[in-house]
Amino acid sequence: MIRAAGPALHGWAGHGWRVLKSRGPSRLQFWFIALVIGIAAGFAALFFRLAIDALQRLVYGTEDILHLHSFALTLPWYVIVAAPVCGGLAVGLLLDRFTPDGRVRSVADVIEGAALHEGRVEKRAGLASALASLITLATGGSTGREGPVVHLAAVISAWVSNLIRANGITGRDLLGCAVAAAVSASFNAPIAGALFALEVVLRHFAVHAFAPIVIASAAGTVINRIEFGDVTEFTLAQEGVLAFYVELPAFLLLGLVCGIVAVVLMRSIFWADDIGSHVTARLSLPRYLRPALAGLILGLLALWFPHIIGVGYETTSLALTGALPLHLAVLYAVVKVAAVAVTMGGRMGGGAFSPSLMLGALTGLAFGLIATGLFPDVSGSETLYALAGMGAVAAAVLGAPISTTLIVFELTGDWQTGLAVMVAVSMSTALASKMVHRSFFLSQLERRTIHVAAGPQAYLLGMFRVSNVMRKPGSERAASEDEIWEAIEAGVYVDGNATLDVAMPIFERVNRSFLPVVRMGEKGEAPEILGALFHVDALRAYNRALAATAAEEHS
Repeated sequence: MIRAAGPALHGWAGHGWRVLKSRGPSRLQFWFIALVIGIAAGFAALFFRLAIDALQRLVYGTEDILHLHSFALTLPWYVIVAAPVCGGLAVGLLLDRFTPDGRVRSVADVIEGAALHEGRVEKRAGLASALASLITLATGGSTGREGPVVHLAAVISAWVSNLIRANGITGRDLLGCAVAAAVSASFNAPIAGALFALEVVLRHFAVHAFAPIVIASAAGTVINRIEFGDVTEFTLAQEGVLAFYVELPAFLLLGLVCGIVAVVLMRSIFWADDIGSHVTARLSLPRYLRPALAGLILGLLALWFPHIIGVGYETTSLALTGALPLHLAVLYAVVKVAAVAVTMGGRMGGGAFSPSLMLGALTGLAFGLIATGLFPDVSGSETLYALAGMGAVAAAVLGAPISTTLIVFELTGDWQTGLAVMVAVSMSTALASKMVHRSFFLSQLERRTIHVAAGPQAYLLGMFRVSNVMRKPGSERAASEDEIWEAIEAGVYVDGNATLDVAMPIFERVNRSFLPVVRMGEKGEAPEILGALFHVDALRAYNRALAATAAEEHS
């Protein structure tokens, strides 16, 4: 009896695996997969954080990573300069070898994967990017760890999705689970982790995705707390005190200031990236030297401002506790913007969330010191402004007011000042979203001509190749060859590799029922006719995609 059970159990497991791969997971199976992905993504985030700490200890020779900036003041100048240069060179060689464009993958690529690639991201480039970001953050780069962690988690979910042959909806849901767990494990913020995945990555709040994402987020949080305990990332010196109603206009104004600061940060990064590309091309430099040159600039900057090294939680804590005077808060904020722009414009690794927290805390503290100095009788603590500013700048950069508001609460443990934070966050995101493409990540995609910011109606056309929608010659209701050549001779045709977002504007311009689909020959040769794309077929494919997207988002 016992011997028979083994083959029977093996046969049942094999049958279950075949069903899982052929028909996709059932609801119960999917929740179990979500839990497994949450655990895997949580451990990935934990190991990534511990690896940064270990490498920082090795590079800078200190055991107290939480006070690295203070310790850096005691180090020889050549250590401060050499660390980011060597790190940048290692990053450049790594990305040059394992990515086609020498660019680090981060949250923007995860959003693209969710919108356009059925929840999949690049695995080889993603793993290389995670390692590059680890090196960057450990050797003096001035970015954050959330971007690479989110993409690393997405690599895990993409591997699982391919393994079980998940369709688009399942693949996106698994991606959301991985992202939620990674954010939760990184910041001990389960609520914000779940909402970040829905608000930023999936960009909808469908009910069917909520339960598995929450399960994965909880798993990531448990992994964080096993290692670090139930503690917040930042400890506030005192509870925020809000002079109710009277002080709210000041937080409205703070939100506007933070929105402008967030836009300055984002545009500085884009400007630095353009300058870096121009200089590299003008001097004909190998692309692997670009991060090393950025590292040299960072090293020289860190000689006078060591607070730019790494994630920057020490300086953020100083701002949240009001331990910095006004002139230092302003100076550190300006230098931080420059350091982040150099790091990301130099194609080093890391994300934008942690820098935006630090910049927001410094901006809020500076604003609070001025406000409480001008109106001491009706003002609360300047640290409350620092807390609200931290949320306001981060929300504007991420384009995620809901999850950012919650993550600020979970990072600090201060839930009593929610009104001030919400007011500042709402104003900053409203202003910044009008000046960029909704967020830093969506603006990154727009710069690559990936139009996700405007919603599915803008990017769905780009998912269909005309060759997959056209009617081939000889098929039912195909266009006649004479009509096709007539249109070609009039200069009206579309390449077979084009997508519907190229074809639809042509339909609007020429007012024809179909467009010839061709493959262009060599110079002087006639084009090869592949078929004809009919306007009605393009519209039908587009409407089906819109309907499927709407059904997913409202299920």
